[in-house]
Amino acid sequence: MDISSRSGRVRAWFDMHLVDHGMIRAVYNNFYHLGGGMYRCSQPSPAQLAKYQQKYGIRSVVNLRGPHGYGSYALEKEACDKLGLMLHDVKLYSRTAPEVEEVHAMDELFKSMEFPALLHCKSGADRAGLGSALYRILHLGHRVEDALAELNWRYGHFKGAKTGILDFFLASYVARNARAPIGFLEWVDTEYNREALEASFHEEGWSSLIVDKVLHRE
Repeated sequence: MDISSRSGRVRAWFDMHLVDHGMIRAVYNNFYHLGGGMYRCSQPSPAQLAKYQQKYGIRSVVNLRGPHGYGSYALEKEACDKLGLMLHDVKLYSRTAPEVEEVHAMDELFKSMEFPALLHCKSGADRAGLGSALYRILHLGHRVEDALAELNWRYGHFKGAKTGILDFFLASYVARNARAPIGFLEWVDTEYNREALEASFHEEGWSSLIVDKVLHRE
């Protein structure tokens, strides 16, 4: 969305708050500290980015929505430029298991980015949950069993819906590791079969209805 003109900026602002549900995030931003200088939240507004930078010293922002056409992205990109924040656009998905390349891309990002950092998706529930779990596993060295806590109803994540594929991905590793120890990345590289895992996953229709039709998750 073009925000180079006053009218374009006004359209972006209304789009961010009304179409992209920014009004809700202005009241509750689903903000939590993950440890090690990483924070998770829902899509931040420019004002929230400035607040988090001032309060927590944020130096990097990880946008798990990837570049998109909502006004919130254009305003976020501009705010990061003005505040001197490094914006990393990485696209994860909430209803499909991650590709092997996506897991490695997150691993490389965590190794190279500047901290403190802020990681977000739209609502801070599903993609932010997966990104947070991967951060704890790959960067902090936490057990996958413990990192699964980042995919929880307290953040607005529903395990029984289509978004439960993210839990299923991590739980599949936990089950395999219980049989015979294997490193997480080794499992991802040598045994993980995304198509087979998705084929064996079954969501509960009523929960998917709530997430898809009521909450309008991406």
